[in-house]
Amino acid sequence: MGSMEKIKFNKEGLVPAIIQHYETGEVLMLAYMNEESVKLTIESGKTWFWSRSRGKLWNKGETSGHYQIVKGIKVDCDGDTLLVLVDQLGPACHTGSRTCFYTEITGL
Repeated sequence: MGSMEKIKFNKEGLVPAIIQHYETGEVLMLAYMNEESVKLTIESGKTWFWSRSRGKLWNKGETSGHYQIVKGIKVDCDGDTLLVLVDQLGPACHTGSRTCFYTEITGL
């Protein structure tokens, strides 16, 4: 999956991670990862994130059963954003929606 040295974590030790379905290309969610959650994601094959609101690690699907099985991880050209390709089991959003991006901004 490549080298951790390519990832540029921000001053809080976080990097944004775009979660995308590996087959359809649908963007499912955006979350933040720290170094530990990136390592746990690589080791476990399931997504782990850093919850900024709770101040702790969380494994997506741990309580809901809606795990994300990691198919690949890419880092962007600047090293400051991750793209995590997953097989999503069940909905990605805590609201029950398949994706967190279901609200359209109108009037554009």
